[in-house]
Amino acid sequence: MEYGTLYVVATPIGNLEDITYRAIRTLQEVDIIAAEDTRHTLKLLNHYKITKHLISYHRHNEEAKSEELISKLKEGKKIALVSDAGTPGICDPGEQIIHRCLEEGIEIIPIPGACAFVNALICSGLETQSFLFLGFLPLNKKNRKQKLEQIKNSEQTVMIYEAPHKLKTTLQDLKEVIGNRKVVIARELTKIHEEFIRGTIDEIIEKTENIKGEIIILIEKSEKEVEKKDFSEISLEEHFSYYEKQGIDKKEIIKKIAKDRNTSKNEIYMYFCNK
Repeated sequence: MEYGTLYVVATPIGNLEDITYRAIRTLQEVDIIAAEDTRHTLKLLNHYKITKHLISYHRHNEEAKSEELISKLKEGKKIALVSDAGTPGICDPGEQIIHRCLEEGIEIIPIPGACAFVNALICSGLETQSFLFLGFLPLNKKNRKQKLEQIKNSEQTVMIYEAPHKLKTTLQDLKEVIGNRKVVIARELTKIHEEFIRGTIDEIIEKTENIKGEIIILIEKSEKEVEKKDFSEISLEEHFSYYEKQGIDKKEIIKKIAKDRNTSKNEIYMYFCNK
């Protein structure tokens, strides 16, 4: 008998219309749906008039349920894995069953869709070219300190999830380590009370008293002091290449060259346009 297939299906993060035709079809066609919370998933299935056998698959039963699911996949069953919202495996159960499928040679197919931190990032106004997602900060003081130091030194936009009742404490912890840097709070994405709150950490603390809902904190990248180079000793082409190798886009490179050489952006832009 051929093995079945595990479908990793992204579901809406709030608005039930944010689901793909392919995801709906997959949920209709599989034999079993493994859900983080069967009651929550049932609301989605009822909305789309889908009737399926549901199996509970969450953090506290992952090990035992993974083996049960593997057994059913070996019997040829097709199984959809869903979390309460968004993409399974991103701060939600999923890693363990995926690892077991790989060990057993069982096919895994992703069914893409909503992911909260991606939508928060694209509307944040912070740099999107390079970013770091850290999930929830650890509660352990030592591990938490290490993550905060990582954020402090990151030259990428950083994103973390946080519960509303812990937001103020987390913002205060961030300020203590990274300073009063610019942050963005993305709240209740795709829902009625969707909101983006922008400002320095101090400003955000003032604006978010008694905040509610699901929260993503986006943190402006660190502007590290780069190694001082004598750019007057190199050509403009070499100067451009220096930044290009760091993965910086052309527009930003021109700004940096103008600043390094104390000249206008237009002058640098025209130089490269005429090359």
